[in-house]
Amino acid sequence: MSDFDHEDRASGGLRELKKRETKKRITERGIALFLKQGIDQTTLDEIAAAAGISRRTFFYYFKSKDEILLSMLSGMGEMLTNAVRKAPDQSTPMIAARDAVLSVCNTIPSSEMIELDRLMRTSPSVQARKQAFYVQQEAEIYEALKERWPEPDSSTVLRIVAMVSVGALRVAGDIFHKEQGSRRLVGILEEIFSSVDKQIRLGEVG
Repeated sequence: MSDFDHEDRASGGLRELKKRETKKRITERGIALFLKQGIDQTTLDEIAAAAGISRRTFFYYFKSKDEILLSMLSGMGEMLTNAVRKAPDQSTPMIAARDAVLSVCNTIPSSEMIELDRLMRTSPSVQARKQAFYVQQEAEIYEALKERWPEPDSSTVLRIVAMVSVGALRVAGDIFHKEQGSRRLVGILEEIFSSVDKQIRLGEVG
């Protein structure tokens, strides 16, 4: 490999790093403004100024203000599927999915989750796309499970496991919102999975 090839790869790596840092900065500044002022009261120009970019550059990363919130869901989804793929060898599909949901949700402080949930519920378009995210995440967890348990006769059970894990997350989110964060989301999830465990014997597949 020539010196030019090394320089091109290094340059490309730096560009990608800069893009990730810029997107992260836009997200953080945007969320901070949303929490302070509300989504509707925050303008794109304010977000761009807070992130140190132009309005035109903002549209390179996001199509709308709503997408800033939705990008956080996307990041959470990626964390979930990565956690499923990294589950210990002795895990069953249900345990892998359950532990992935619990570990990812445990990384988000309850106070931050309350505020983000409140923000998302103020936007009908975000709420609608949030439901679409759940469907997408169910499919992605299913694919991650299939990578670990590729046996054809496991397919149906793996789909059910993916549905149960995402369904638990949805129900826990509703309970968390109803209770205004009086209990940690992880605690609610543990309770839900415990109830499911009484009905579905863990370890039937794997």
